[in-house]
Amino acid sequence: MKFSLKHIAIATLFTLSTGVMAEVSVITHPSNGASIDAKAVSKIFLGKSKKFPGGVEAVPIEQPKSASAHLEFHENVTHKKPSQLTSYWSRRVFTGKGQPPKEVRSDAEVISLVSRNPNMIGYVDSSAVNDSVKVVLTAP
Repeated sequence: MKFSLKHIAIATLFTLSTGVMAEVSVITHPSNGASIDAKAVSKIFLGKSKKFPGGVEAVPIEQPKSASAHLEFHENVTHKKPSQLTSYWSRRVFTGKGQPPKEVRSDAEVISLVSRNPNMIGYVDSSAVNDSVKVVLTAP
């Protein structure tokens, strides 16, 4: 009996841990031809660059802090934890060096905005991606 309970507990923990570590896709409009890497995406979302490689204006769209995609994206792409990101943007705003990206409520809203504007870039849970957007980067 102990053997079975142990296996059930391990399977449950594995299932829960994989659900938390969702894969995140960085998306742009399908017509956006920019070749972009994680470093360039990070610069756009941290306000250090306002353009895609190639010179076209880039408008980042942020997920709410409560979204799992937000945490995964920032830990894996910008390499900032929530408290670091808050502090970073507080300093940038205070010194007049920038404003944080516009925040929307959900994956669906990010996809809707990005699919209608070639200058926007956002990130969503990979399971939410559809044909109306182009995936330019995937973060574990």
